[in-house]
Amino acid sequence: MNRSLRLLALPLLAFPLAAQAAPKAAIGAGPVTPPVTAMTPDVVEKYDMVRPGADYVRRIEMIPMRDGVKLYTVILMHKGTANAPILLSRTPYDAKGSTTRNQSQVLTEVLPAMDREFVEDGYIRVYQDIRGMHGSQGTWVLTRPIIGPLNTTKVDESTDAYDTIDWLVKHVPETNGKVGVVGSSYLGFTTLMAEINPHPALKAAAPQSPMVDTWIGDDDFHNGAFRTGSFDYFLDMATGKGDAGVKIARGAGEDYTAYLEAGSAGDFARKWGIENVPSVRKVMENPAYTDFWSLQAVDKWMGARKLTVPTLLMLGQWDQEDSYGAPAVFRALLPQDPDNKLVHLAIGPWRHSGVNHYGYDLGALTFAGDTALEFRVKWMKPFFDHYLKDAPDPHTPRAITYATGANQWNTSPRWPMGTMKPLYLDSAMGAGFTAPAAQGHDDYLSDPAHPVPYIPRPINTADSAQWKPWLVRDQRFVDGRPDVLSYRTAPLTKSLHLMGAPEVELHAATTGTDSDWVVKLIDVAPDETPEGTDQGSKPAHPGYQLAIGIEIFRGRYVHSLSQPAALTPGKVETYKFALPNVDHVVLPGHRLMVQIQSSLFPLYDRNPQSFVPNIFNAKAADYKTATQSVFHGGAEASAVMLPVVEDADAR
Repeated sequence: MNRSLRLLALPLLAFPLAAQAAPKAAIGAGPVTPPVTAMTPDVVEKYDMVRPGADYVRRIEMIPMRDGVKLYTVILMHKGTANAPILLSRTPYDAKGSTTRNQSQVLTEVLPAMDREFVEDGYIRVYQDIRGMHGSQGTWVLTRPIIGPLNTTKVDESTDAYDTIDWLVKHVPETNGKVGVVGSSYLGFTTLMAEINPHPALKAAAPQSPMVDTWIGDDDFHNGAFRTGSFDYFLDMATGKGDAGVKIARGAGEDYTAYLEAGSAGDFARKWGIENVPSVRKVMENPAYTDFWSLQAVDKWMGARKLTVPTLLMLGQWDQEDSYGAPAVFRALLPQDPDNKLVHLAIGPWRHSGVNHYGYDLGALTFAGDTALEFRVKWMKPFFDHYLKDAPDPHTPRAITYATGANQWNTSPRWPMGTMKPLYLDSAMGAGFTAPAAQGHDDYLSDPAHPVPYIPRPINTADSAQWKPWLVRDQRFVDGRPDVLSYRTAPLTKSLHLMGAPEVELHAATTGTDSDWVVKLIDVAPDETPEGTDQGSKPAHPGYQLAIGIEIFRGRYVHSLSQPAALTPGKVETYKFALPNVDHVVLPGHRLMVQIQSSLFPLYDRNPQSFVPNIFNAKAADYKTATQSVFHGGAEASAVMLPVVEDADAR
């Protein structure tokens, strides 16, 4: 071969030799070798989504607990972070998914909106899957009880939090050794758990809308009435370590029809084959407030132990899932903190977990800017900065609340601020602040075959557009129904400011042997409302009926929450229960309304109105119509006690 032909041949010989000599590389790190063929497997071992140009560091750790179980933990921080505090959230809802929001190279884009202010100021952000969920080892127990009568193991969410914090302060070189915990809903529960026998490095906590007592007023029951949406949640969480996302496969029909046709809530569970899901069994086998529930109440756990961690409790005024927990823990801890150094309560104009999102509006209501961002910047972050970064003391107020109706933040030296003032029901479907002398009653027929819907039909609770703002829906959709009583005041001549939890004192009787009682306190706008003044909403909504608070009570528990008993037909009973905490201003020209009904369906299961030992096992023949009587005046004067403050005392 002559010289020129040899030179032409060299590249053809060199290319395959070079390719064979090149080292194997992972995807994203350079060329893939050896050469691919048509049958090269189209999979890679891994891909690091955090590229060299990213502005942050991401580490995945399997942190060991004291029993050997390892928990999947994601650690994120800006590059160059040093001497920084750690903000920890322990979640059943996927730590990986929580920290890969946009799969971006910018830290504030991969984290939830709530984290922005913290990571931009040098915080190290940590998310961890609790045991048994997603990437973590171990077995999951829903709101695992603390070690004690209901948990004879040696681990709980408190010990897991302790072990996690201990590992983090020893193995994250960028930290200053100070840790805060934060989270909402289930994460609010795990935040509270971290405060029980806390690690010395835990310096501050912010539980948001925590799950505290799921029988009294969070998630599963409200005063004994079962929340049917828990069934979907139980199945979803019980399958595939939370990854499967399994829902009850009942098609696209609406909830109202599905639950009505099934019969009892127990029949619904049996129809769809979920009756043996452990969480389903737990609620169906424990319908009353026995030790099974009372010994799981987190406010009782917290109150029985000395609090050492400064705590900022938060919730939304229209929290559709956990309106009870934060105020309950606040009440339990107050005796330990007479000097306002440890326990604080914040109530914003939000739905469940609303503090972590955008707070411009809720349903038909709009507010003065992004109330959630304003709260995080003005109060939440300075609270953590003081304890985790040695920043100046912000002197966090005892209570921070947003006055809906007036659209302004209030700070208060105590909570509740209001002094109770009864709003009496009277004849001619009226309401007023003077006790009626004459006694009487109003009647309606409650038919379990035609229960009152909690929102306008068609109802699909899984639709977040329906579920998240349901508590602020215009109540005119039921006003005027023959099975709903509506009592209203004359138009107010001056503002009425409520700061606290209104309390129901209902004197009522039924011809049945069991009954549910639903009470709504409503702010009714004038029929003609100037734009921009109607309950803070823009544009205005003339005649809008805004529920200030809604709550239900299952009649069988009127004398004992743990030992239900049949009601005596025709006997007047006194039902006392609280509505959610509020800071709300009823404006001049508005009216107050009290609505009373006996179902809120299918949010709550139907009461058969004839006593059966366990409503989950009620049969079709048990569901009977009943005449309900609401009494007013004299010795049986039904009223809603309003926590009223003078405007000068509101701040």
